[in-house]
Amino acid sequence: MTSPVRHLILVLGDQLNQDASAFADFDPQQDAVWMAEVDEESTHVTSGKQRITVFLSAMRHFAADLREKNWQVIYSEIDHPDNAGTLAGELTKAIALTKPQRLIMTAPGDWRVLQSLRASAKAHGLELEIRDDTYFFSTVREFSQHAAGRKQLRLEYFYRELRHKTGVLMEGKNPVGGQWNFDSDNRGSFGKGGPGVLPAPTRFAADDITQAVIELVQQRFSHHPGSLEFFGWPVTRAQALQALKEFVTHRLPFFGLYQDALWAGEVWLYHSHLSCALNLKLLHPKEVLEAAVQAFNQGHAPIEAVEGFVRQILGWREYVRGIYWTQMPGYLELNASNAQVPLPDFYWTGETDMACLRDAIQLTLKHGYAHHIQRLMVTGLYALLLGVRPKEVHAWYLGVYVDAVEWVELPNTLGMSQFADGGLMASKPYVASGKYIDRMSNHCKECRFNPAESVGETACPFTTLYWDYLNQHADHLAKNPRMLMQLKNLNRLSPATKELIAQQALMRRAPTPALKTQPKPEPKS
Repeated sequence: MTSPVRHLILVLGDQLNQDASAFADFDPQQDAVWMAEVDEESTHVTSGKQRITVFLSAMRHFAADLREKNWQVIYSEIDHPDNAGTLAGELTKAIALTKPQRLIMTAPGDWRVLQSLRASAKAHGLELEIRDDTYFFSTVREFSQHAAGRKQLRLEYFYRELRHKTGVLMEGKNPVGGQWNFDSDNRGSFGKGGPGVLPAPTRFAADDITQAVIELVQQRFSHHPGSLEFFGWPVTRAQALQALKEFVTHRLPFFGLYQDALWAGEVWLYHSHLSCALNLKLLHPKEVLEAAVQAFNQGHAPIEAVEGFVRQILGWREYVRGIYWTQMPGYLELNASNAQVPLPDFYWTGETDMACLRDAIQLTLKHGYAHHIQRLMVTGLYALLLGVRPKEVHAWYLGVYVDAVEWVELPNTLGMSQFADGGLMASKPYVASGKYIDRMSNHCKECRFNPAESVGETACPFTTLYWDYLNQHADHLAKNPRMLMQLKNLNRLSPATKELIAQQALMRRAPTPALKTQPKPEPKS
């Protein structure tokens, strides 16, 4: 086919599903698909090597599948000499080539990208039709209706609405198991004996396409953070389906009990590792939930594990998407606590004497992944207690994790982790001392810091900063009923102790070389 075409279908790197709404009336005889790899998507925040490789490899595999169906694919490779480096620039070239009557796409997951593509379409006098993303159980409109008139937004209520709507884990109007939420049953630690023999994570050897991408990323983004030595993420639908099957078979039964547990050197544990495939649209969340519920119905996995997993997919994932699209673009700039400390340099290297942070960051750089407690209660908790600028924390999370797309990452970081929205998304700031990490892991046994101490040379920085955070924000936190017990414990400290803690916290926040912001790398030409 040559130009002109009827419809040019825009496909982004996180829209790799052949049953996407954008393809609903696709005609191979009249229409074409546009996909583009551009430096902008790896450098507007500093993306790690694992994340760049996942996206580029999955995109190239998807384009190859479309071509096998004899669909015309206008595909821009990132290292082509004429690549404009931006989505808008590459789209301009594709429009000139194909002269389409209309542009069509499934709703994207990034506000910035949507505005860029809309502006590009307008500049060329073309209609850009945005279709609902059918890989969700709800629409943003439905979330807006749910949120209208509510004084507070809370996951639990939206989650229950979606349980009723979908019938997932429901017996008529009642939840299976007699309760909506089994979170209190899902807080186990491994104890002194550790996790024992863990099921092997599902990893995939690089084929020719992936190997070519790895070599490209090693050369073009050599100065970006992370390593590709252990790359093994699913980059095709077949691989994603295999990963789903192996999670349900080997890890789901213990997922609930140990979902909050930490252990040094262990990044995979009993977690699903499916978020990347879900966010790339290699898996449909409906088929993921069906597999988990089937495991429960067959007696393979207990209700607390399956409900906890269902809540992440049907509840949390839908909820954060609603928050993102109803609050952007202003949400990105929120900083309720006026946090102004730059992101510590060791977030890019893992070179710190805090054992839990060192482990979580080094595993992140090694695999492009950390499980949710490493993110929320280690790297995120430290940034919150230290008072790091939320936008810098967001940029780090968006860049280093393979599953990070802004619609899901930004609310999780600014709202859940950093409480920068002042409680719009979460009911309380998730703050704890080093004793929480000691209870849930073995990190403190390997660390020079004592989680029980808040002042002195061996005081745990988490514990020091925890008490200082409560003290600094006590007036505001006193308005939150869920924080009253922690504030009651704070008030047991003497004024002299509070002052010593404040002085030690101030030293921790001081602009030493360890707290300089990592320079933003630029891609090689």
